[in-house]
Amino acid sequence: MFSEYLSIGEVLKPQGVRGQVKVRPDTNDSARFSQLQQVYIQQDNAYIAWPVSDVSVRDGYVYCTLNHAQTRDDAEKQRGAMLYIDREHAVPLAENEYYISDLIGCTVQDQQGQAIGTLADVLQPGANDVYEIKTPKGMMYLAALPFVIRHVDAKAGIIVVDETRLPEVAVFED
Repeated sequence: MFSEYLSIGEVLKPQGVRGQVKVRPDTNDSARFSQLQQVYIQQDNAYIAWPVSDVSVRDGYVYCTLNHAQTRDDAEKQRGAMLYIDREHAVPLAENEYYISDLIGCTVQDQQGQAIGTLADVLQPGANDVYEIKTPKGMMYLAALPFVIRHVDAKAGIIVVDETRLPEVAVFED
């Protein structure tokens, strides 16, 4: 689903007594939070800006103050909040790179235009991404390698794969 806002993290819990929270980042570069002046939360089908301050990164988590919180009770009210950034302030992507949120929901099809399924998730186990595709036969896991993924048009919601390579790199869930 192509959206104007991209998820960058989730508030896990309050941190300390001065309004800070612990955030699980949804970004490859947690230090990026230090450069942000605001994030957005979704509330009643609208995105509301929250100021960000006092940012630090430790052990893969982001610690910060959101929306001028001053007490642990203020921070507790933010628990579970999903944090977003608008595309204007998102990290620019290189050629053939995509935001995962833009890929999820895309139709995966072969080179003849036949639908194979719908991209349900992108797993990142290590060397390369693995696409989790919901098909009529069940979940298919596909290594997202350049010789398999032939074309991506995230705005149109289409991922084209080389179906001749599927036996080499795809597996079905039992």
